[in-house]
Amino acid sequence: MSRFLIDRLQSLEPYVPGEQPQDMRYVKLNTNESPFPPSPRVVDALTRQIISRLNLYPDPLAQTLRETIAAEYGLAPQNVFTGNGSDEVLAFAFMAYGSERGFAFPEIGYGFYPVYARLYGLKPAAVPLNKDFSIPAEKFCNLGKPIAIANPNAPTSLAMKRNDIERILRTNAGSVVLIDEAYIDYGGESCLPLLSRYPNLLIVRTYSKSRSLAGGRLGYALASAEIIDDLNRVKNSFNPYSINSLTMLAGIEAMRDRAYFTECVNSTIVQREKTKADLRGLGFSVLDSASNFLFAAPPYMSGEAYYKGLKQKGVLVRWFGDPKLKDYVRITVGNETQMRVLLDKTKELLEEVTA
Repeated sequence: MSRFLIDRLQSLEPYVPGEQPQDMRYVKLNTNESPFPPSPRVVDALTRQIISRLNLYPDPLAQTLRETIAAEYGLAPQNVFTGNGSDEVLAFAFMAYGSERGFAFPEIGYGFYPVYARLYGLKPAAVPLNKDFSIPAEKFCNLGKPIAIANPNAPTSLAMKRNDIERILRTNAGSVVLIDEAYIDYGGESCLPLLSRYPNLLIVRTYSKSRSLAGGRLGYALASAEIIDDLNRVKNSFNPYSINSLTMLAGIEAMRDRAYFTECVNSTIVQREKTKADLRGLGFSVLDSASNFLFAAPPYMSGEAYYKGLKQKGVLVRWFGDPKLKDYVRITVGNETQMRVLLDKTKELLEEVTA
């Protein structure tokens, strides 16, 4: 780092994303992307409509995109905020609502939460999980500070009950409670039914998983009109054109294509349950997932050894060096062919270590 970096940022530990090999030699099951291409409607729209308009700035209000998202969930456009991936939405929320009280989140959860807290000089309040990796709702009640919870949680894949989240909302009425629903389309109970009753609820979602647009970088928030106004105030003080025209159009068509969305989500759920059963049959400990990934501990070897062994055989999963997670890996649920390769290579590894 240079000698010019301000003191507060010199100790910053950036978020480390999953490996993104550019040669694509691997069966890539490490970053929770969808194994399916974008909706055919997305491809058609980008091909037909947009190229001639790239000389113009995109709509800073993302009006049609927001109207499309609002219609899907029975909301008004003023209840929708859009950003350059859900990461940008999360960053704006931490910036807008963090204070001297800090920001609370699960000790094991999405890795960007502590990064944003440190980036904005907020005091992190990391709440330990239960021994079974579930989130203890009671420890988030009456905190009197903003809260961020991924539901389903990452990397554990477990989901909280809506009534537990409602308790957190009710007992922290003076603070924003951010529920990150990046994986909610694959299982769990969405907090959408709570929006009209809790003005402190902020739901964040992404197009990167169930909408097959990880490369497009598009996320959104659903909340009261007042919270949406807060986020727009921050965004427009930073970059009003953060969503490009191509991504905006892709997001509109991806949201409108309900049939393709449902087909892809259902296929992933089928593969998730089959792979979970297959891995358990091989002696793995696998948590009950409500997401598009599995959190699994292999038999006869460490999580690190399993990760490295699979990588040598051309399959990428994700291993976390955290001592509390060292026995486990996170496995993205791919398509049928990808999961068959995972199981075949896993059997080879188990045979090698037990020979």
